[in-house]
Amino acid sequence: MKKLRVGVIGIGDISNVYLNNLKKYDAVEVVACASRGLEKAQRKAAEHGIPKAYASGMELIADPDIDLVLNLTTPQAHYEYNLAALKAGKHVYTEKPLAMTFAEGKELVELAKEKGLLIGCAPDTFLGGRLQNIRELIDSGRLGRITGGGAWFVGHGHEFHHPAPAFFYQPGAGPLYDMGPYYVTALLSLLGPVRRVCAMATRAAQTRSVPSGPAKGTVLPVDVDTHINAILEFCSGAQVTLTCSFDVWDSELPRMELYGTEGTVLIDEKDPIAGPNLFGGDTLMRTPGEYRWADPERRPENVDTPWPVVPNCHPFNSVSHAENPRGIGLVDLAYALQNGRMPRASGDMALHSLEVMECILRSAREHVFCETTTTFEQPKALPLHFPEEN
Repeated sequence: MKKLRVGVIGIGDISNVYLNNLKKYDAVEVVACASRGLEKAQRKAAEHGIPKAYASGMELIADPDIDLVLNLTTPQAHYEYNLAALKAGKHVYTEKPLAMTFAEGKELVELAKEKGLLIGCAPDTFLGGRLQNIRELIDSGRLGRITGGGAWFVGHGHEFHHPAPAFFYQPGAGPLYDMGPYYVTALLSLLGPVRRVCAMATRAAQTRSVPSGPAKGTVLPVDVDTHINAILEFCSGAQVTLTCSFDVWDSELPRMELYGTEGTVLIDEKDPIAGPNLFGGDTLMRTPGEYRWADPERRPENVDTPWPVVPNCHPFNSVSHAENPRGIGLVDLAYALQNGRMPRASGDMALHSLEVMECILRSAREHVFCETTTTFEQPKALPLHFPEEN
């Protein structure tokens, strides 16, 4: 297999995760990186054994030896670099979101198809072991028909830990665009496209104050809604409640539940940032043959009912941040290119996710149901022996 030659634009902290992971696969080879400033790019290139370094993303895009541009820049720059890369005849894999607006995302996806190029987009956490485990339960029929569910990202914002939290309270961010893509993408990968959306939204305050650190006392304007409730109606008929909030101090809610005619499955992580944005973790299931959920440490030895933690033999099931396999969506894209198929973390699904989120905000703003105009091919389940099987 010919290696896909990758150029990376944006070399912040997340780039190390990508670069370390991509080294593990023969399908791809990182040949260049770019930053705002040549010295920084050269340091990153030396650290990871990358042959070329560039002082700007546009210089990297112009390199004829690059087949695919991996865009790890901040969200505001996604559209500009993704568009330039496609116009230069490069395939694209980008961090979330695809673009800042649905209109921009649609332009990118249409241009890629026009030029015969592939475009893929994070998050690829839906390819992780836990969500693939749930996918297997759905595909096997063990849950019956999925009729409903819920997904909850609830926390109290980023000013408590992030060195530059102001962006999270500006248009293009907020809880929906910051963490929502993980939850929406997880649901899309499991249930397929959304037909229509209704939503309400509010914000707890017009400003926030940074409580500690070098920026302690800094007042942040809040220019986006920070508590959003939506109902997503899927083309399959399932109805799922989605809550994304920066206004919740604590919660006992699970991160996600799906309700089937033959059982319930859930992701139960108490950490608000440890839900569908992680690759691994336990999957809990309850069926009519089980009396109640159980704590494994308190389960009586003489109880013979089926255990609610579903065995998991899928790859990429680590919950360790040190073993974060981010980037497998790009690797899958390389195999998709070789095999003439759509990548699992496809531009079509990312565009639909972007439209769903835009519909949520429109519904909340205009007090209307909002119907989607896009669709996508639900990604096939990831083989148990990826990448040998792909």
